[in-house]
Order: sequence, then structure tokens, then C-alpha cells
Amino acid sequence: MAIASQMRALEVSALAEDFAGCSIVTQPSPAPKAGDVLIRVRAAALGFPALLMTRGAYQHKPDLPFVFGGDLAGEVVALGEGVANVELGARIATGALTGAFAEYCAVPAAGLTPIPAHADFAEGAAFPSAYLTAHVSLVHAAQLQAGEWVLVLGAAGGVGLAAVDLATRLGAGVIAGASSAEKRAKISQAFPNARVIDSSAPFRDEVRELSGGGVNVVYDPVGGDAFDQCLSCLSFAGRLLVVGFASGRIPTLAVNRALIKNISVLGVRAGEYSRRFPEKRRESWRFLTEAWSENGLRPYVDSEWGLDDWRQAVARVVSRACVGRVVVRP
Repeated sequence: MAIASQMRALEVSALAEDFAGCSIVTQPSPAPKAGDVLIRVRAAALGFPALLMTRGAYQHKPDLPFVFGGDLAGEVVALGEGVANVELGARIATGALTGAFAEYCAVPAAGLTPIPAHADFAEGAAFPSAYLTAHVSLVHAAQLQAGEWVLVLGAAGGVGLAAVDLATRLGAGVIAGASSAEKRAKISQAFPNARVIDSSAPFRDEVRELSGGGVNVVYDPVGGDAFDQCLSCLSFAGRLLVVGFASGRIPTLAVNRALIKNISVLGVRAGEYSRRFPEKRRESWRFLTEAWSENGLRPYVDSEWGLDDWRQAVARVVSRACVGRVVVRP
């Protein structure tokens, strides 16, 4: 396949507020190293880790300059040394911390997920980290069982919607929290069996009523004020999953409350978990890939933007107006 020698990319050349260190540049296209493949990127999804990295506020701090990262989807156009069982032209999705917002990206061949025939590249970009996070959290960490109740906060975001989708497939009762009427309407349309609540108002009593006394699991990628109500929403021996802090405030926990209700508080870093337990990662991807191929999981795309419109795409995520993943097409 013909590969352009130069590519356009969104580069982070300096760590700064308001994405002042980001700009579109032209640079040499990467070549795949041993064990890698080169992807012609057709879609890349925005996520909070990538946004935080632009100002050095994420735990992973790549050397400058680096290409803005995220999940991506595209076609395999070149194979690195030692790569077998990957076909040129294959439509794939994969997760990346950096490099996605470019016309080409070199990624490890071991992390590729085939895109089902019924899905497009935007859905492919929306899939990897959101669903891996949901599976590691709900299955490996919380050990969710069919018939249990799950409260998903930030349910309109990409990570939240993936948790609603997966928990529903696993046979759990789902209560989905979102902060605006528009978001709640879209969640209800996408997942009519979920009980959708207003998470911007006090919700403890409503959650306890809907679940018959309290949920078994809370999935929280938001933190902040919503977290403060979570302990009261849990039943005895409930599990509280700390997934992220999209609200911007990292909450604290009075551990005596955890003791009284026998609550487990579980931090989830799905990427690091997968690196430390590769057999668990393979288990997750086997389940997720099969479910996606069967059209049983439904990655939700909020909107699509061109690379030149990256600021508008970022603004939509930062404003928390989106439902699902915001996707850029390099």
C-alpha cells in the first residue's frame, strides 16, 4: 500500500493551559518497529487522559514533543519485523496513549481489535479504552453478578455509556446518572431498560428506592460532589469503583463509613491493570470482541470532526456536553 512520506498531526510541543501548546504540524510519517504495525488512521476518539497530558496533569508524561493521543481506528498499511497473522488492509481499532491524532500511527500488533463489518471507523475509535475500562471495572474488580444493581455516574460519557452497555449485557439492573435532560433523554433512547436519574440533584433516596434498598456496585468516573452521595447509595458489602475524576475534584472518603457498611473501595486503572495482568487483558478482549462482533455492544459516537476542527471537538468534551465519544478524523 502507498504510504505518504509526510503526514499531518496534532502535536503537543509545550505543556500549557487551554491547549496553547498544541498545533497541527507536518512531519515524517512513522515507520513500524519490530512487533508493530502502521495504521492509516481514519478516526481517533477524544478522552480525558489525552486532554490532561497536554498540560502535564496525567500520570503518564511523554517526552515533548508528542502527537496528541487516544483510541484510534483505521487500516493496516505496513507490518513491522516479526509481525504475523495481521493482514494488510485489515480494519482495526486499538488503544494508544499518544499518536492517534495523525494521519498515520505505529502501534503494537498485539493490541489490535478487528472492527466488525457492521461498524464504521468512528465506532471503532469509540470502542477500545471505554469498553476495556468497563470490563476491567465491572468484571475483574467488582465481580458483578447477574441480578445485581449498578449505579453508573457520568453515564453520558464514553466510559459511562460503555459501563451501562456492558452491565446491561451482563444481566445487571442499571441506574444511569446524567446531569442534563438532553443527556438523560439520549441514554433512555439508547438503553430503554436502564433507570435514568438526574445526578446533578440529590439522588440517594431515588437510587435506594429504584434498587430496593441500595445498589451493589457504584461505577464512578466523575468524582466530586456526586461521589459524596455514593456511600449512601450502596447496600451492605457493596463495591465502589473509583474510575476517574472528570468533575475535576478528587473527593475524600471517611473510612469509618466504609467499615460500618462493609464496603470495598476499588481503584481502577484499566490500562495499568492490563499491563500487569496480560492474561486478564486477553480475557477481557476475547469477551468484548466477541460481543461487539455479535452486535451485542454498541459504541456510541457523539459527533465527528475534521483535524482542523480539533479545538471545537476538544471544547465539546471539556464542556461535558457530549453523549458518548467525540471523534476526530485525521
